[in-house]
Formats: sequence, C-alpha cells, structure tokens
Amino acid sequence: MKKILFLTLIASAALLFLQFKPGTMKTLYDFQAKTIDGKPFSFSSLKGKKVMIVNTASECGYTPQYAELEELYKKYQGKNFVIIGFPANNFGGQEPGSNAEIKDFCKKNYGVSFQMMEKISVDGKDAHPLYQWLGQKSANGVLDGKVKWNFHKFLIDANGKPVKSLPSGTKPLSKEIVDWINEK
Repeated sequence: MKKILFLTLIASAALLFLQFKPGTMKTLYDFQAKTIDGKPFSFSSLKGKKVMIVNTASECGYTPQYAELEELYKKYQGKNFVIIGFPANNFGGQEPGSNAEIKDFCKKNYGVSFQMMEKISVDGKDAHPLYQWLGQKSANGVLDGKVKWNFHKFLIDANGKPVKSLPSGTKPLSKEIVDWINEK
C-alpha cells in the first residue's frame, strides 16, 4: 500500500511539473475567435506582432476611445502593431447591437479599420476562452487582468505573452502605450 501511495505521489508530481514547465504555458497564438463577419480567425496569424486586445461597447462613456484606437492603429500598424476589438455586452448593457449593427456603427462613426471580432462575453463563467486566459495569472503565467468595464486593454508582446492589463480610463494614445509599442 505504501508503495502504491508513493508511486501515485511521484506520478502526480511529474504531471504537475510537465503542466507548468517552461514552454508549455499557452500563448495568444493558441486561441481562435470569429471576426465580426463570422469568419474564423487564428491568433497564430499575429506571430511576431505586438497586439492590443480591447473589449468595446457602442453606448459607453468610453466609446469615443474608438477614435484614438483608430488613430493609434493607423500610426503604428507599420511597426508590427495590431489592435483587436471585442464587442461585449457585459457591463451596463452598453453593447446591445448585433454584429452587423456594431460593424456599421464602428465604420460610420469612427472609421474603424482595425480588426473587430464578433460580440462575446469577456467576464464571468461564459467568458470567451481568450478572456479567461487573459484574466488569470494561473493560465497565462504573467498577470491577473480582470476586466472591470468596457475598453479595458491588454498588451500582448511579439511572443504572444500578455505584458500589461490597463483599465478603461487609460487612453489609447497614452505615453505608456505608445512607449510600449516603440520599445525594441
């Protein structure tokens, strides 16, 4: 009996080691989602690029950030920088529209040309797997980044690892974000 218990403990320790050994932690590149047009999108297509992921809403006090997000994207897209917007209705019911309505709103009001994704949940038990990963250090190995409101931003490095979680009030053209984009 002692031998079985000992072997069980050894096996459990080995599994734990394999689960958390360097190189086995997920990166952004392990995820997929659908674009706002319903097409599959693999984040592995972004290898080597810095990425900002932001949850958006059309009826929020922070909605005007779309203009700065678009300006930031246009200015830095040539520096291997990408913005991915995820509409979500988790906070205050401020994104009630359909994907088609959201796409039209973004284009018409802010000229959004960065990649918008289909509307998802970014919080709670039904959160998209990408947001579950972003929000838990135990999953991403770097930071806890609970989304508390619309226009929360995650900065992902060129290796697909999260480096910063920024609250809604952080403006897209802030020095902190621009300096991060320009870092080598």
